[in-house]
Amino acid sequence: MTKAIILTILSGILIGLILLWIEYIYFIPFFTPTAVLPVEPTTKACQCTPGKIFRDSLQNKTLGPEMVVIAAGRFRMGDIQSKGAKWEQPIHSVYVSRFAMSRYEITFAEYDRFAQATNRQKPDDAAWGRGNRPVINVSWFDATAYAHWLSQQTKQQYRLPTEAQWEYAARAETESQYWWGNEIGYNFANCDDCGSRWDNKKTAPVGSFSPNPFKLYDIAGNLYEWTCSEYEAKYNGKEQACLSKQNTSTLRVIRGGSWYSSPRFLRSASRYRLPPEHSDYKVGFRLVRKIPDKKYTPKINQ
Repeated sequence: MTKAIILTILSGILIGLILLWIEYIYFIPFFTPTAVLPVEPTTKACQCTPGKIFRDSLQNKTLGPEMVVIAAGRFRMGDIQSKGAKWEQPIHSVYVSRFAMSRYEITFAEYDRFAQATNRQKPDDAAWGRGNRPVINVSWFDATAYAHWLSQQTKQQYRLPTEAQWEYAARAETESQYWWGNEIGYNFANCDDCGSRWDNKKTAPVGSFSPNPFKLYDIAGNLYEWTCSEYEAKYNGKEQACLSKQNTSTLRVIRGGSWYSSPRFLRSASRYRLPPEHSDYKVGFRLVRKIPDKKYTPKINQ
């Protein structure tokens, strides 16, 4: 009886060793682990190819927002689907030069670093948390101040996007109501009745949904986003220009809809306006960065 037990144990050990040997010889050499590679600083010259992702270095050797290069192109701007308001007219063709745009809405972590460096009061987070949540309760002046500070830190030109740049990036070569199609669908974004767990409650951490074809996250929903453009009731060219911060009397355009918005306000053509001093928990921002001439090769991060 004892011999039988010992024989059984030895047989099990032998079979186990044989299986381990088979796995080592035939399976391990063909297994390649999947890893998410961080965006790291580099001294390589900017190739500025569409879709290229990079981060500029700040003076203290930390990194700025993650940016993606958007190719130049022409698109039809406005209410192409005839589902919107009269101030989304007329439909018109716009050419946009290449630029880079922040892949995510600027986060509390990014904005708080600026606020601390400049002795600026940090905005309230509505008890939703800071870190990688998009910054809220920031005015147009707060957003432009952050862009100015980032420009000084990186020696590059950052600012809010024009309204035309914003819609071009949001559409990402589509003409549907949303970049993913003509229906709001389920769990594509954060809004009132978008199907996410944050709907009509609060912001979602940035990057919680799939990016659009230009690799931009949360371009529809989560937060309205400031643009640098002056609002006008019908398009007449101001959507392609920026207002200076000295202009304090005119309305600014906001885009994208928010966690509190109904789906129609998330359409790529949808637009609204606010005074530049306004701030609340439904409005944030993202930035664009000028891409230099091809002859110039700055030090950037990819």
